[in-house]
Amino acid sequence: MIELGVNIDHVATIRQARRTYEPDPVWAAVEAHLGGADGITVHLREDRRHIQDEDVRRLRELTHIKLNLEMAATPAMVDIACRLGPEMAMLVPEGRQEVTTEGGLDVAGGRRALADVVKRLADAGIVTSVFIDAEPRQIEAAAAIGARVCELHTGPYAHAFHAKGRDAESAAVVAELAKLRAAGDAIRAAGMRFNAGHALNYFNVEPVAALEGVRELHIGHAIVSRAVFVGMREAVREMKRLIREGAAKASGRTP
Repeated sequence: MIELGVNIDHVATIRQARRTYEPDPVWAAVEAHLGGADGITVHLREDRRHIQDEDVRRLRELTHIKLNLEMAATPAMVDIACRLGPEMAMLVPEGRQEVTTEGGLDVAGGRRALADVVKRLADAGIVTSVFIDAEPRQIEAAAAIGARVCELHTGPYAHAFHAKGRDAESAAVVAELAKLRAAGDAIRAAGMRFNAGHALNYFNVEPVAALEGVRELHIGHAIVSRAVFVGMREAVREMKRLIREGAAKASGRTP
């Protein structure tokens, strides 16, 4: 069964705009859980632009569904992850000037250092995921360093979908989906779990949910944006329904 991990970073973005105590990301996590989320994702950035250390500590203590900690592959972040013990740690590239994560992690270019990070996390009982572009060399490198999960960067697909008038049958969208499909097949053939995420929303999620073997979709900005108008529980319910419908259509089942 395909699962939904809800990224609540931008609940903290709203809070940090005023440097105050509300809205509380932990409250958002509970509401997402009640709406059907299977997991909660947060990115503890080195510049602490949204999620703060105390948020992660409280989420680890208070959430009853799995916690996925997005993080740069730095000694300081590895120390934090090993101390808090999230169910999964996802290694991502990180730039101080970027608005959000831009592109996948270059696993192939940093195998030795990343292998050490994966080993430390694994020794602490943490499943390690890598956020990568849909490229064979990155998948091969992820398997070589011992990653158990690959999350494919769906940004190129999402951008093509928007640029082509939200037409899932346009040549550009079909081509991006084909890349994701081939990469997903390669990930599973290498014995790793196939996840996906980035820039997915209520209009473009179903074709990705229909990809064979995809285990989890991680979605944040679209859900938090919808929650402004309908509330977090309902926003998560709507997304979960679309994901299930997409997966069901692919398998010929009734959602």
